[in-house]
Amino acid sequence: MWEVVRVQVRNPAYDCDVLVVGGGIVGLSVAYALTRSAPGTRVTVLEKEPGPARHQTGRNSGVIHSGIYYRPGSLKARYAVQGAAEMTKFCAEYGIPHAVTGKLIVATDRAELPRLHALVQRGRENGIVVKELGAAQIAEYEPEVRGLAAIQVRSTGICDFTAVARRLGDASGADIRYGERVVRIDRRPERGVAVLTARGEIVRGRVLVNCAGLYCDDIARMTGDEPEARIVPFRGEYYELTRPGLVRGLVYPVPDPAFPFLGVHLTRGIDGGVHVGPNAVPALAREGYGWGVVRPREALATAAWPGTWHMGRRHWRYGAGELRRSVSKAAFVTAVRRMLPAVEADDLVRAGAGVRAQAVLRNGALVDDFLIQQGPRAVHVLNAPSPAATASLPIGREVARRALEVLASR
Repeated sequence: MWEVVRVQVRNPAYDCDVLVVGGGIVGLSVAYALTRSAPGTRVTVLEKEPGPARHQTGRNSGVIHSGIYYRPGSLKARYAVQGAAEMTKFCAEYGIPHAVTGKLIVATDRAELPRLHALVQRGRENGIVVKELGAAQIAEYEPEVRGLAAIQVRSTGICDFTAVARRLGDASGADIRYGERVVRIDRRPERGVAVLTARGEIVRGRVLVNCAGLYCDDIARMTGDEPEARIVPFRGEYYELTRPGLVRGLVYPVPDPAFPFLGVHLTRGIDGGVHVGPNAVPALAREGYGWGVVRPREALATAAWPGTWHMGRRHWRYGAGELRRSVSKAAFVTAVRRMLPAVEADDLVRAGAGVRAQAVLRNGALVDDFLIQQGPRAVHVLNAPSPAATASLPIGREVARRALEVLASR
């Protein structure tokens, strides 16, 4: 799997050869891939938080996705299928809690049946084993779940992605610096990049890799590159099920193919608890984990992007439904009862929220694939929401490959 690349990288004028901005699972996977593909490469990771995986990586449902949802041939499809197998193997190798549980995708309305059948076909095109179930068969796997039909995807699993990120960082041998927020980048194509942090540290590298997640477009612009999309943050709100015995494993609705969101689902985590959610509502800050978190400058920047308004006009009905489920627990419970009729309002208690870093194009289209953009001395990961944690190992290798190509050409 690892093809060793020999690159002349030593130069005392630089603090490192590759400077990675962002200590989530993707940034740490890039560091891991770099040091395995090109031993001796000096890698520094700058992360503004005091530890790894504090945002998208550590605030998701912990699902190792199978890749069934994604367009055949897309990066998401290829990397999710490959990444699911690799992630399971990585967890087993390093003793990280995980399980291959499988999941059900359940149609509760006749209008969803054609979309369910389309998912069967898509899964098979992506090389995924899919089993079709009738209404009576659903109860064999999930006795409390009701639906007209379902599909079982056996390769779906769960794990502790925060532990994975930490292990990737440790195994990479990179110089990982926490609490270092990037405030300025000076790029000179003939020489490299110099990064100034909020602490006044200056770090010089030959190539910059931008894995800044919620702030990846800002980092790209600091570098001097103009991204073709902007990050529009969507908060995903979760509840926890106080009667976890109602659910054995993972249960999902049939998603709307017009959106990259999977709908409110039921996920039994590696700790045995069951999370319900998330919805998808606009956040008023890049790290807006609640309605009370408002950063006017960030909210205004989101509002100033033309794609935000185009997207809103196009999808306002969908957005209105998500907002209703955010402010009304009763509406949220109604959505859950479509699949799990036995659930009561008292069975759901608020849990932590996450924020999805969703790239939106100027015309309002939501970027539906991983987006990697290159500039002089820089590689930018500009759209890596779910299933990026699942796909982080192959994403890391691809980004590392591009960074090493830049090093080899200098």
